[in-house]
Amino acid sequence: MVETTEAQDWANLNRYKTENEKLTPQASGEQRVVFMGNSITEGWSNFDPDFFTDNPYINRGISGQTTPQMLVRFRADVIDLHPAVVVILAGTNDLAGNTGPSTVEMIADNMMSMAELAKAHNIKVVLSSVLPVYDYPWKPGLKPAEKIVRLNAMMKAYANKNEMVYLDYFSAMADNRNGLKPELGSDGVHPNKAGYDIMGPLAKKAIERALDK
Repeated sequence: MVETTEAQDWANLNRYKTENEKLTPQASGEQRVVFMGNSITEGWSNFDPDFFTDNPYINRGISGQTTPQMLVRFRADVIDLHPAVVVILAGTNDLAGNTGPSTVEMIADNMMSMAELAKAHNIKVVLSSVLPVYDYPWKPGLKPAEKIVRLNAMMKAYANKNEMVYLDYFSAMADNRNGLKPELGSDGVHPNKAGYDIMGPLAKKAIERALDK
């Protein structure tokens, strides 16, 4: 039986606990944005740190996380920070089975729950498409591409129905196999600088749309 602190803190609520406590109150008129996600969000600060330091954007990505883990920490890492907007990018690790088997419907349920929690606290929601993946290098053979297309279609329909913003990274980053374009990432899953250079302007535009709603 594993008795490590990490195992006990399944959702990794301690990851940003200190940073959250140190956050300064928002300036008058500031419209804070929290980016909730996994390694794709966490890694963004490494490849393009100016994206976060030059804007009122807060990175709350945790590598390897799945949607149920994000749902558990959503209050601490999003709601309690009182942002104007949350950008949710999640789901790929669920499809890879990082915390056990997961269906497209289960992933959609968790993403909708996060969106509805935000909406209940007057936080505007940007639901991001899952980035294209043809195969997971750490768990090959799962054929995620068609599941990602289906999940993205569900999230787009949900966002449109509920007056939320759907942020489509997928269309700009997919190759003809619905995998990540080789020039946008070295492992077929995680973007490189060129990938984030595509994502940044798309995210900014989606945030502006959310603030206008």
